[in-house]
Amino acid sequence: MKYFLQVLVLVAAVLAVPEMAAAAPEGTPLIPSIDLQIGGGNGTPQETSSAIQILLILTVLSVAPAILLLMTSFTRIVIVLSFVRNALATQQMPPNQVLVALALFLTFFIMAPTFGKVNETAVQPFMQGKLTQQQAFEAAVIPFKEFMAKQTREKDLALFLDFTKAERPKTIQDIPLTALVPAYAISELKTAFQIGFMIFIPFLVIDMIIASILMGMGMMMLPPVMISLPFKILLFIMVDGWYLVVKSLLTSF
Repeated sequence: MKYFLQVLVLVAAVLAVPEMAAAAPEGTPLIPSIDLQIGGGNGTPQETSSAIQILLILTVLSVAPAILLLMTSFTRIVIVLSFVRNALATQQMPPNQVLVALALFLTFFIMAPTFGKVNETAVQPFMQGKLTQQQAFEAAVIPFKEFMAKQTREKDLALFLDFTKAERPKTIQDIPLTALVPAYAISELKTAFQIGFMIFIPFLVIDMIIASILMGMGMMMLPPVMISLPFKILLFIMVDGWYLVVKSLLTSF
């Protein structure tokens, strides 16, 4: 989680005013002080530009978590956990907050090596003034590209590269983020749905068995879901379902 917060700080820092790095004395931290005042401005272009840039930074900070979550393992994990709940037909159990929190902490666990590389190669050198904003951003995206490229199907990546008529990249570092991120997202969606399909099969079999028994007994007005729910929960407990689901998610990466 510490690395995740540092990556968020880097995203905001590399999008700050480029002149801040040039104006800062050599060897000093590249974190400017912020003094917010209402009124009293002279309306000069420099003051107007600084105010607009602060607004842009705040806007980026508001969407940065969503962007980073789309570039991590969070998408696959939260979808698979939602499939588990739907397959059990337990309505809102576990609650959405529990599923999202579990997905976040599993994401931190899986992405820890990637966040560590970003912190080592980009965040810390940038904070020490060894890298410029552009250099820090380029160094930070490399670990993310390596992670996403391993989970992205060539067919999905080729779709976006062909649509933009871009040249085929020779290395992972040459893949543009504008093509890699959506390709990674749809690859994760397909993988998550494949895992969800496998999760649904045993519970579907239980529903079919219970429905057949009820029809054979002439209890057609009794909802089969109501009767099969305890059996599905019992099966999930007996096979230690949460352990198997989490283990499958960890090994899938």
